[in-house]
Amino acid sequence: MRQNIVAGNWKMNKTLREGVELAKELQNALQAEKPNCRVIIGTPFIHLSEVCKIVDPELIGVSAQNCAHHESGAYTGEVSAEMVKSTGAGYVILGHSERRAYYHEDNAMLKTKTDLALKNGLTPIFCIGEVLEEREANKHFEIVKSQIEESLFHLSADDFKKIVIAYEPVWAIGTGKTATPEQAQEMHAFIRKTLAGKYGQEVANEISILYGGSCKPSNARELFANPDVDGGLIGGASLKADDFRGIIAAF
Repeated sequence: MRQNIVAGNWKMNKTLREGVELAKELQNALQAEKPNCRVIIGTPFIHLSEVCKIVDPELIGVSAQNCAHHESGAYTGEVSAEMVKSTGAGYVILGHSERRAYYHEDNAMLKTKTDLALKNGLTPIFCIGEVLEEREANKHFEIVKSQIEESLFHLSADDFKKIVIAYEPVWAIGTGKTATPEQAQEMHAFIRKTLAGKYGQEVANEISILYGGSCKPSNARELFANPDVDGGLIGGASLKADDFRGIIAAF
């Protein structure tokens, strides 16, 4: 059975001290509450080592928010998948809409990043999704399918089963807009059907597909009730322990 997952993406927030304090607060709360889902926190690079030391990996997984598309070398400021793994982190977020938009990461680059993440024993949380113009032009299914095919469909079935998919309706990130539960389910079902077309229904049924887009405690339960929505990739609401716990509690 596929996992239900609630993953937090802290983005470029929290000093090292603040991040460690938030991780400790979350660790203490979840020790008492025993979540019914896999919990992951995606911290800035500088937090990874310290956060990995203080959280129980059985309770909270730790993720980087990105990795380089090179193994090593003269790439000032970059952090490789091997370096991420050396911190103790087990996950890496790849293809987030902000990386695609601000840093011009394309499907070919993300294919390379995925391969390097898997080579180094990291679980990619692979983000896909359409912008407002693409949805309004009724191209959202086409865009999402191409993102999956061009970055992931070279993988063997065994490697593909190591991937977590996160669908982000980009028009619903940071805007206060949220895809309706029906819109979320429609796209998640389409993604699973696309995966089944390549790898078969059995593999498709094993892949966790998360919803990312203004998910908060007030709407998480309704979103997660959909049969093809296996949790969330949470932005702003993951920066406050109480809000993040409210989303976790939706399971």
